[in-house]
Formats: sequence, C-alpha cells, structure tokens
Amino acid sequence: MFKQKKSFQGGQKGFTLVEIMLVVIIIAALAAMVVPRLVGRSEQAKISVARSDIEANISTALKLYELDNGQFPTTDQGLQALRAKPSSSPVPSNWNGPYLEKEPNDPWGNPYVYISPGKHNPDYDLSSKGKDANSGEDDIKNW
Repeated sequence: MFKQKKSFQGGQKGFTLVEIMLVVIIIAALAAMVVPRLVGRSEQAKISVARSDIEANISTALKLYELDNGQFPTTDQGLQALRAKPSSSPVPSNWNGPYLEKEPNDPWGNPYVYISPGKHNPDYDLSSKGKDANSGEDDIKNW
C-alpha cells in the first residue's frame, strides 16, 4: 500500500527536511492568521468582567445586604461588609452574609471603588479605575 522510506543507514524511518519545513511553514501561517485576532481580546474580556461585576454581581449582593439590613453599607464599611459583618456603626442587626464569595477586586487586582450614599446615584456609586488604576477615561462605572 504505502512504501516505506529507507534512509542511507539501513531501513530507519523518519521525516525528510522538506517535510519538516513544510509543517513548520503551515504552523507559522496559521499562527500569523490567528494571533492578531486574539491580541487585545484579554483586555476586552477584563472590561466585560468588571462591567458584569458592577452591574450584576456586586450590585445584587448590595441589594441583598440592603434587603436584610434596611440600608446599604456605609462608605467606611465598604464592600468588605458584604464578606464579613461590619463592627463599625451602623452595625447591621440582620446581617445574613457573606453576600460575596470572593474579595471584591476588579480584574486588574484593584479594589472596586464604593461610595454610599452616592454622588451620582442616590444609593451608592460603584466603579473600577480600570487598567491604569487611576481615575480617567478607562473607568467602568454604574452611572
């Protein structure tokens, strides 16, 4: 059916240099088409995760906290009030947490910025300072 290639050293099988070069060229061509499409996607994914945390995950935890305790955590209590019962005033009487399973950090490893009562929203403002960790154009906010 198929003929086996024989080398000069007596019947050993292997690939020729041309075959190996052809495979390398095909892999390089595929990589050249795929890599540019993936560059920048990780940053877009981090922005999507931060937006999802702000608009859904942390916001739901804050609403559950407010439902149990009649008010949102203060700015001083911060988002840590969703992980452990605050000991500072006003101490929540019906704390039923933890409301979040993990530390409320953005995808870049920085804590989300929480202010209650909010400057832009009546209940609270929640934001991420983005990749550069400074307030600016790349901030992700709930207002």
